[in-house]
Amino acid sequence: MSTVHPFRVSLKPRIYRAIETRSTASLYDLGEAIVKAFDFSFDHAFGFFGNGTDNIWRSTVRYELFADTDLGDDESKSVKLTKVEQAFPTVGSKMTFLFDYGDEWHFKVEVTGIGRSEPKMRYPGVVKTVGDAPPQYDDPEDNEC
Repeated sequence: MSTVHPFRVSLKPRIYRAIETRSTASLYDLGEAIVKAFDFSFDHAFGFFGNGTDNIWRSTVRYELFADTDLGDDESKSVKLTKVEQAFPTVGSKMTFLFDYGDEWHFKVEVTGIGRSEPKMRYPGVVKTVGDAPPQYDDPEDNEC
């Protein structure tokens, strides 16, 4: 039996999802699960940033989709090659998940436990939903005068 990483993924304190994924899944897989859990389209670049400060751009720990392309820099590591258990090694490990570098959706991602997988559970999976997710895109009619 394999291990799983349960996460609390928050947009705001009262808007969050509890997601479980296999510990051996890639950060790419986790990123996709987060985006889908909030009913967003998985159609933008993203990254995981962690350094304990609010300014993700100063983060010394970064995993970005760009590292898997020719657009990457030497500071970022791959989201496709990095496993969840490598990036989030212990309970309480935290990072900011940045989705869509234009609109900059910031999700707080925290490991809430590490346990054994359930035989009939499909991973990744959303195990709890709290609050309504905002729309991914503004309604263009709201901006008309």
